[in-house]
Amino acid sequence: MALLFAVRHPDVVTLVRTARVLIVDDEAPIVVLVRGYLEREGFAVEVAVDGPSAVEAVRRSAPDVVVLDVMLPGFDGIEVCRQIRTFSDAYVLMLTARGEEIDRVVGLTVGADDYLVKPFSPRELVARIKALLRRPRGVGEAPPAVPAGLELDEARRTVRVDGVGVDLSALEFNLLGVLARDPGVVVGRQVLLDRVWGPDFAADDHLVDVHIANLRRKLGDHTAEPRFIETVRGVGYRLREAS
Repeated sequence: MALLFAVRHPDVVTLVRTARVLIVDDEAPIVVLVRGYLEREGFAVEVAVDGPSAVEAVRRSAPDVVVLDVMLPGFDGIEVCRQIRTFSDAYVLMLTARGEEIDRVVGLTVGADDYLVKPFSPRELVARIKALLRRPRGVGEAPPAVPAGLELDEARRTVRVDGVGVDLSALEFNLLGVLARDPGVVVGRQVLLDRVWGPDFAADDHLVDVHIANLRRKLGDHTAEPRFIETVRGVGYRLREAS
């Protein structure tokens, strides 16, 4: 059972529930490392090591977030995600040791909310979990507040601007998808490299700038007066929030 703790203000005491995280991974060193980081951040953590026990753990303990490895005994993380999406609205962050785009696409299609490619930074994992918990969730939840005129369908991998379809490359679509998951949040160039090309891909920040420029051109966006994608000098990019 998750703990409740009191947040005290001069005139009020508010009870706040500790967020619950289920780690699903059969690699013990990764579980120990991730669990340690999460518990230090105040999360209540449970662990499952295969597909069937992961589904049962979600049914039993109703976690807020599931950190889910793709490669699992029993059945894989894709099937775990598919099954838990029939009864749970927990956020799902998938982990994969494989950098192929198809793993990420299939995971997102069956209901994952985010993904990380192994090896990953535990600090980034914690930051991703916190970002997920800031999103609205539940029946009738609102999609991310992307700018007016932009429509992004990750499952069908389609983009429309003012109702007109836009033909993006796979890399351009993935870049836009990363930015669109947290409108208004600045995403660094290195983070974009890691999440779109994979952490083992050797390239400098200029590669991101080139593809962002191509993406902007196809969206009809302008650097001087951006409608969709803003540059944060020295840091990276963000998708504008709906006004």
